[in-house]
Amino acid sequence: MKKITLLAALFTSLFVSTQAQNLQKGKYGYLYCHMSDRGEYTAYALSRDGYHYEDILGGDAIFDPEEHARIEGGTRDAFVARSFDGKGYVMVTTDMCVRKSHVWDNYGIDLLRSRDLIHWESVTFDFRQGPEIFCNPEAPDVYDDFSTIDRVWAPQIFWNPHYLWPDGEVGGYMIYYSMLNREEEKYDHMYYSYADKSFTRLTKPQLLFDWGYATIDADINYLESDSLFHMLIKKEGGKPGIYTATAPTLQGPWSAPIEDDYVSFEGRKKCEGSSAFQLMGDDTWRVAYIEYSSKPKHYRICKADKYLRNFSDPVDIEGVTGPQHGSFMRLTKKEYKRLQRWSKKESERRAQ
Repeated sequence: MKKITLLAALFTSLFVSTQAQNLQKGKYGYLYCHMSDRGEYTAYALSRDGYHYEDILGGDAIFDPEEHARIEGGTRDAFVARSFDGKGYVMVTTDMCVRKSHVWDNYGIDLLRSRDLIHWESVTFDFRQGPEIFCNPEAPDVYDDFSTIDRVWAPQIFWNPHYLWPDGEVGGYMIYYSMLNREEEKYDHMYYSYADKSFTRLTKPQLLFDWGYATIDADINYLESDSLFHMLIKKEGGKPGIYTATAPTLQGPWSAPIEDDYVSFEGRKKCEGSSAFQLMGDDTWRVAYIEYSSKPKHYRICKADKYLRNFSDPVDIEGVTGPQHGSFMRLTKKEYKRLQRWSKKESERRAQ
């Protein structure tokens, strides 16, 4: 009986370890990678405790957004993660610059990859160009006409080691995002595509779910506490707040949002851009989000239990110039110190 129990425990452990999940590594500090509220560019900040941060490069851009955002020249809503093999990093951004276009529409996303978090290469996908930009032309299309797409917002990354490509290759990055085509749908839906291991090829969009109203800014995490995928999301309309839903797999089926336990601290004020992360050595969660109704805006971090429920104790992030929609990643001491050295050296160069 003990052998059976041991084997069952081992099987469960192996199954959990191979579940879809972004690679976690590092016990020294945290990287907050975010859109700056000072402009539509990507910025960094570092922290040892997850609450108190120091800007990298004084909160200025870590790269020229026009180099990587080939549609509109702005990189919004940055989401960063480790590459599946732990040898590099991947990032996705909304390709959008309201300052230039003066409208809250955009047409694509940027996929970036790096070996050191400093130097980045990228590809841009302009969804208006149609099905031919995707790597699986045989798949069905979600729209009759891609050229009328109005926006592709807030992409995020989730590594799925079980995704099977047509050529037999296994493993892919699920890129999920909200999208709207006003000619063919009434509101923003959540869609997903898969990027290959090179992070340069993308599959056609597929619908993730439809609850009958607009949804944006999804943030998905796998929880070992209940072996479910949890999604934080903003419902457009209804009671303001950040809501949660769960699913047994990445593709769903996703439950309806939980109405009796959600991030509701802001009352009638609007909030969005949630990002959940765990502190090192802690099985509970922290949920960051932007409250954008006030002037000035407030970027807050609140607590949640190990089931990503029972939200409490919201506080403002400290030490960040222009915090906005972004993501958090644990860092090793080597990575942390490298970014500090780069910040000092690059800031001195720019000041000359």
